Amino acid sequence: MANKVEELKKQKGGLEVWPDLLRYSKTGFHTIPEDDLQRFRWYGLYQQKPKDDGYFMLRVKIPGGDATANQMRVMGEIARDFCRGFADFTTRQNVQYHWLTIETIPEVLAKLNAVGLTTVGACGDITRNVVGCPVAGLDPHEIYDCRPLIQEITRFFLGNKDFADLPRKYKISISGCALDCAQPEINDVGFTAFRLPAGDGSEVMFQVRVGGGLSTQPYFSQKLDTIVHPYQVLDVCRAITEIFRDDGYRDRRNRARMKFLVADIGPEEFQRRLVQRLGWTPEPGVFADDASNGCHDHLGIQSQKQHGLHWVGVVLLNGRVTAEKMLAAADIAGRFGDGSLRTTNQQNLIFPNIAGDDLEEAQAAIRKAGFEWEVSPFRKAAVACTGSEFCNLAITETKLRLVEIIEFLEKELVWDEDIRINLNGCPNSCGQHHIGDIGLQGCLAKVGDQRVEAYDICLGGRLGSDARFARPIERKVPADKVKYAIANLLRSYRQQRNADEDFSHFVERRSDEDLGAMLGLELLAQPDPDFAPPPPLHAIE
Repeated sequence: MANKVEELKKQKGGLEVWPDLLRYSKTGFHTIPEDDLQRFRWYGLYQQKPKDDGYFMLRVKIPGGDATANQMRVMGEIARDFCRGFADFTTRQNVQYHWLTIETIPEVLAKLNAVGLTTVGACGDITRNVVGCPVAGLDPHEIYDCRPLIQEITRFFLGNKDFADLPRKYKISISGCALDCAQPEINDVGFTAFRLPAGDGSEVMFQVRVGGGLSTQPYFSQKLDTIVHPYQVLDVCRAITEIFRDDGYRDRRNRARMKFLVADIGPEEFQRRLVQRLGWTPEPGVFADDASNGCHDHLGIQSQKQHGLHWVGVVLLNGRVTAEKMLAAADIAGRFGDGSLRTTNQQNLIFPNIAGDDLEEAQAAIRKAGFEWEVSPFRKAAVACTGSEFCNLAITETKLRLVEIIEFLEKELVWDEDIRINLNGCPNSCGQHHIGDIGLQGCLAKVGDQRVEAYDICLGGRLGSDARFARPIERKVPADKVKYAIANLLRSYRQQRNADEDFSHFVERRSDEDLGAMLGLELLAQPDPDFAPPPPLHAIE
């Protein structure tokens, strides 16, 4: 028996709700039936918490994170005029708005469409934003500039009704980054460029992975015994998507992701079905990962492959940015660069194509606008999901909590090595806590007679050649104690690690009991006298 969403899609597809959305913008929120609210997701719209208040979240797709200054300017104007002055950058290189009403949505979408931006497929059971390396075409060490491939695949799937009814959401990663920064391990489909060792080493092929994903049951993608030429990537991606569309599970929503199909049938059977769909046989081969675990967000001031040009990668802690900063970023990109900007999958922003002669003045302008790149390792790779402020699934507040934790660690510890803190407000892992060095999963705990916000503390996640998911060490740690527990742990790590041992490998060789003792929770039994509940995040910068 098909689930409720499957029945809903049979009655009317998600892409078919557009005329109704326009009608509801005139008749008002109270006239929208529940089924069409579900279909709105195909146009990037979710109901904001609380659902009955009539406000929406809107997600804007930026394929590969490659945006123009004019697009950023329009997005900043929308944030200013319709969304109470801010937006969020996401882990899929999107921009996300809050506080939109049904009456304003057609106007907002028209403004986005006028500058080549779309929300189609940003949510729903459809191909989501295609992610890639944010310095594609700039990085002197890159293996292949994948921007044309990302655009080709985006155009193929965008609004394509043959692929608008997938079993669940569907995520694609394509990258030629030497650091493998686009996280193919946790995408439904991942294409990773590498150079063939034979010949002069100039020929580029792509390794194909399938079946990655996080949420409540995380899976790493599995490599197929398949390597493909760049011109074959779209055809292979199409065939893989057809397998998911036609063979993926539809009975239960919690089993409908590609990762469950791949886990059940295995990569060999999946490859057999792929060849059958393609009608031709790709070359066999498995590329050996050599990218190390680390914070690969391309931040700071770096030289490009184009002689005399540089990019500046700045940190947006937790991804939140004001409209004023978005508008300033657009102006800076137009004044000092070539009118382009890049969003990253760690919620940060890159200013590319700045000439050496302009670099000092550009840095001053970037700093004046409130952006920073010389930040602590705690800050540069920290990630937080939307949290309970706006998300109907979240259990805990996240954005301000992450700021609190990072600022405390910066005050308490001198730190000079990569460390990734991923904070999530529920088990669904939009904040990717499964792959953080320190992953925090929101929950509730009972303290006395009260139920308070809390976090499960998970440790040791990493991607790369030796990928591992973080393992839970302590459950239900009250939220106001988390920063102290992390500081205790990191002090113990510094004292007890082996020479040249990073945090993830330190965690790997220590027992849960040892790590739990390092958190020092028994010393944190008393309430924090300095803690006060955070104000609504939209009220601050």
